[in-house]
Amino acid sequence: MSVIKILKAGEGNLKNISLEIPKNKLVVFTGLSGSGKSTLLVDVLFNECQRQYLEAMSFQGIHKPKVERIRGLSPAIVISQTDANRNPRSTVGTMTDIYTDLRMVYEKLGVRTCPHCGKSISSADCKEETEKTGDDFHVYMYCSECGKRMDKITRTDFSFNTREGACPDCEGLGKIHGINKNQVVNEKLSLEDGAIQYWDQKYGNYQISVFYAALKHYGIPAVPDTPVEQYSELQKAILYEGIECGNVKSAFPNITPPKTAASGRFEGVFPILRRRLSEKDGDTSQLGKYFDTVVCPSCNGERLCELSRNVTVKGMRLPEVSIYSLEKVCSWIEELGASLSEKQFELVRAYLLDIETKLKRFINVGLGYLSLDRQTVTLSGGELQRLRLAAVLDSDLSGIIYILDEPTVGLHPKDTAGLVTILQKLRDLENTVLVIEHDVDVMTAADYIVDMGPGSGKYGGEVVAAGTLAEIKRHPLSATGEYLRNPPPGKSIFRKGSGGAIHIKNAGRFNLRDISVDIPVGCLTAITGPSGSGKSTLAFEVLAKGNLNSQNNSVFGLEQFSKVVEIEQSAITKMKRSNVATYSEVYSEIRNIFAKTDDAKKAGLTAKHFSFNTPGGRCENCEGLGYVDSNMLFFSNIEVTCPVCNGSQFNSGILSVKYEGLSIKDVLKMSVEEAAEFFKNHKKAIRILKLLEDVGLGYLELGQALTTLSGGEGQRLKLAKELIGARTEKTNLYLLDEPTTGLHPKDIEHFLVLINSLVEAGNTVVVVEHNQQVIKSSDWIIDLGPEGGEKGGEVIFTGTPKELAETSSSVTAKYL
Repeated sequence: MSVIKILKAGEGNLKNISLEIPKNKLVVFTGLSGSGKSTLLVDVLFNECQRQYLEAMSFQGIHKPKVERIRGLSPAIVISQTDANRNPRSTVGTMTDIYTDLRMVYEKLGVRTCPHCGKSISSADCKEETEKTGDDFHVYMYCSECGKRMDKITRTDFSFNTREGACPDCEGLGKIHGINKNQVVNEKLSLEDGAIQYWDQKYGNYQISVFYAALKHYGIPAVPDTPVEQYSELQKAILYEGIECGNVKSAFPNITPPKTAASGRFEGVFPILRRRLSEKDGDTSQLGKYFDTVVCPSCNGERLCELSRNVTVKGMRLPEVSIYSLEKVCSWIEELGASLSEKQFELVRAYLLDIETKLKRFINVGLGYLSLDRQTVTLSGGELQRLRLAAVLDSDLSGIIYILDEPTVGLHPKDTAGLVTILQKLRDLENTVLVIEHDVDVMTAADYIVDMGPGSGKYGGEVVAAGTLAEIKRHPLSATGEYLRNPPPGKSIFRKGSGGAIHIKNAGRFNLRDISVDIPVGCLTAITGPSGSGKSTLAFEVLAKGNLNSQNNSVFGLEQFSKVVEIEQSAITKMKRSNVATYSEVYSEIRNIFAKTDDAKKAGLTAKHFSFNTPGGRCENCEGLGYVDSNMLFFSNIEVTCPVCNGSQFNSGILSVKYEGLSIKDVLKMSVEEAAEFFKNHKKAIRILKLLEDVGLGYLELGQALTTLSGGEGQRLKLAKELIGARTEKTNLYLLDEPTTGLHPKDIEHFLVLINSLVEAGNTVVVVEHNQQVIKSSDWIIDLGPEGGEKGGEVIFTGTPKELAETSSSVTAKYL
C-alpha cells in the first residue's frame, strides 16, 4: 500500500477528518498553533501504530484513539523536543556514547607515568594480566620499561559516573554546591514571620515545632516571634546545622541527642537542603536559588580523579578533549588515526570509526558547536531532537514511520540545509518521514504538505489544504498559503528607547571573546547569530546574572529595572499533576466559583474538594490523574484510562455539581479561549485567561498536563505567569529564549503585538531569536558570530534590522 489512509479521526479538536498520506515521502504538517497537527500525528497516528503493533504481539487492552480506521500502518518512532535525560550527570558525550568510545581509546592507548620507575609508558606497549579474586576480576599491567606490575587504568576509571573514576570531592559532577545563606534565610524576620524561605506554611509550622523541641531538650530557652539575628550562637547553630553539628556536641557532651522529631530531632535548615540536593543527584533546577555553584577546586571541574585525568593520548588528556567542540574532536580523531602505528590502530580501529561516523552526523544537523562535556539539561528542545535524529541514522531500518516535532527549533537558517539532507536520507531508506514544521525551507524541500486549520482549538481540526508547496500557496483558505504569498514587511521606524543603556564590558563566559556591547533601554532587542555563537550565554549567563559569573564579566545599568525576568526554554515542571490551569493559577479562581454554587453549598463542599491533587473530591483509584499506568514489561509503560472514573479524575459527587450547566471536568476540557468566554463575568479569572490568549496559548486545554507542552509553549506560559503577577507601574527587563518556538507565522504576528505592548509600557525586552519575523520587527540587533562554538563569540554587528540587511556581511544578514 503506497499511502497511509486515516478514516474519521475525531481525537481532541479533530473534526472526524479523513486523509491519505503518501508513504516513503517527506511530508510536512503545518498550520496555526493548536490546529491539531500533534493530535493527528502523535495522539492518533503514532498511538494507533503502537496499539496495533503491541496487539499483534498479544498485548491487549490498549486504548484505541478516536479514529474509525487507519490502513497502511507500520512501526512508528516519535522524535520529540522533550525526550531528555534531565540528570546533571548526562552530557552530550555520554548521551551519544562518543565519550564511551573515547574511554576505550584512552584505555587502549593511554600514556601514563610508571609509579615505580617514573618513566612515561603506553598501555599499548605493556603486557596485561587478569586475576580473579572471589567473584571479581582485577586487571594489572607490567611496565614496558622496568617490568614491575601496577593496576591498569581501564574504561571504568575514565568514567566520572563510577566510584573508581570520579573525583572524590565533587563525586564526578565537576561542581560543588555551597549554600547561599542570604537566599535561604532573612535574619531580620522571626521563624513565625517566614525567616526560612523554603519553609512554606504547614511544613514551616512543623519544622518550627521540632526546632523548639530541640532547644527544650538541651535546656536552651525557646524564642518565639524573635528575629533570627537576635539568636545566641548555640540557637543559630541548632537552627542552621541541626542537633548533630559539632557545636552542639561539644557544648553538651553528656546529653544524648533526641531520637524522634517530637522530642527534638531537628535536622537543621542547611542539612535539609543538602539532603534534598543529594536526592536529586545534584540537579539544581528546583533548588538552584538556595545554592551557589562553584567549580570543584580539586579537579578544576574536570570530574575525573587525579590518576585518570592525567592520562594522555597524542599529548591530550581526556578532560581536555571533552571541552572541545564536536567539530574540533572530529579533526583530532582524524589526526590521531593518521598518527598511529599499525599495531596501535588495530587496537582502536572500531572505536575511531564509530566516533568519526557519529560526529559527522551531528555536525550535519548543525550541532558541531556543542562540546562533549555539555550537560543535556542545558540543551534546547531543538538540540535534543537533532541529537536523537542524527542517532537514528545509525539504524538501517526501513519501512518505519518517523514523526518529528519542529526539528528546526534553535537552528539558524544556514544550518537548515544539513537537517533537510538528513530527513531526505531517512526517506531514501524507504521510511515515511512526517514533520510538524513552520519553516519555509523545510516546506520547500518536502514532497507533500498538509496544512491544518483553519484556526486554533475548536476553530481548527480540519485539513485545509494538501499538496505541493505551489498548491498550498495558491489555496485561498490556507493561512500558510496566505503568509507565503504575502509575508509581512519588517518595520521601518525603530524606537530610540529612553536614552539609557545596559553596558556589558569584557564578557568572557564560555565561548564569548571578552566582548563589550550596549543594549538600549526601552527597546525590543534581538540577539542573533548562528547556532552556538554565544547568544544564550550573553543573555542568560552574562546579562541575567550581572557581575556574579567572573571578574571578567561586568554588567552596568541593571539598577534601572525593578526586576530581571528570565524566561528560558527549560521544562516548567516534571509533575504530571500540574496543568495549564493550576500553573497559571486560574484553577484557584475556578474552584472558588464552583464552591460558591448552591449545589456545592448544600453538599458542604469547599474549593479544596474541586482539586484533583488532594483527597476529598478526586477519584482515589487514579488519585485524580484520570489514568493508571500499565506495565508493558519490555516496552515503556502506557497510560490506561482509569476504570473507576473513566478518566474524569473526580468522584461522582463532585461531577454532579454544575456551574452554568457544566461540571468541573467539562471546564478542564475547555480551551483557554472557550474558558475566557465562559467566565467572562469573573474579573480575576478573565484577566489570567486573556493573558494566556495574548501569549498565543488560547488553543491549549485548561487540563492539559505541562509535561506535554513544547519548549515554546512552556516558555510562553512562563511569560504569561510573569505578566499575571506583574505590577504595571514597574519597569522590568525581560529576557526571552526563542519565544516563537512552535508558532505559525500568523501566530507570531499576534505574539509581537504583546511584546511591543510590553515595550510601550516602559519595559525592555531582549530576545534570543532566529525567526526572521521577530528580527525584522526588533528595534535593535546584536549579531554574534561569525560561526558557532570556538568560531563564534564575537560581536559582528549592532544596529537596526534595516542597517543589518543593508550593510552587514554576516550570515544572519544574508538570510534576512
